[in-house]
Amino acid sequence: MTPFGMAVRSLRERKGVSQKQMAAAIGVSPAYLSALEHGRRGKPSFDFLQRVAGYFNIIWDEAEELFMLAGVSDPHVSLDTSGLPSEYTAFANRLARVIRQLDPQVIEQLDTMVKNASKPS
Repeated sequence: MTPFGMAVRSLRERKGVSQKQMAAAIGVSPAYLSALEHGRRGKPSFDFLQRVAGYFNIIWDEAEELFMLAGVSDPHVSLDTSGLPSEYTAFANRLARVIRQLDPQVIEQLDTMVKNASKPS
């Protein structure tokens, strides 16, 4: 499940609606909504995100958070290492091969390192 999928499921549970009810209300199939929630579909369109925000009547910060989560929830990630040293390409490929076997604590440590590296000095 992706961060976006978890957020949508949480919104549905708070409102007390099923995937089928929500899908009908926003004009998508229940299968599509299920695939989004379970991380089997890519990033949803801006139009879809607006319909979800409207359906749950969320505004400003909560809608912005939902849109941000959609942006980081694409399960099909591509890294462009062209122009970078060969070690970067090798690392990206090794990570792609082993990510499913990594312990959640290792993911958390890597995430912390990446977040710290991207902070302004």
